[in-house]
Amino acid sequence: MAKKKETQGKKKSVASKKAVKKAAKKKKARVKDTSKVEHDLVPEHIKLSDKEKEELYKRYSVTPKELPKIFISDPAIRHLDARENDIIMIKRKSPTAGESVFYRGVINE
Repeated sequence: MAKKKETQGKKKSVASKKAVKKAAKKKKARVKDTSKVEHDLVPEHIKLSDKEKEELYKRYSVTPKELPKIFISDPAIRHLDARENDIIMIKRKSPTAGESVFYRGVINE
């Protein structure tokens, strides 16, 4: 048991430090541009104008509080410059319907 305690306090080797730095660099390289997320699994997000919001409220007889929520910090909407109380339209591909449309209200964390 005494040996285990001695080895825990030792400094990391040069090779392990290099491996950690290399892994950190690779992780940073994967995040190239966070302005817009483009991936097959991320559906299209569109910010609605004020006129479109009013039409949505009338068409579905809903208020902004009744809509599902999406955080302002969500990576999928960062490029939209969304603000609190904005409405985001999400278009998802559907195997049965072709395309499904969802609406989310932007909230601040």
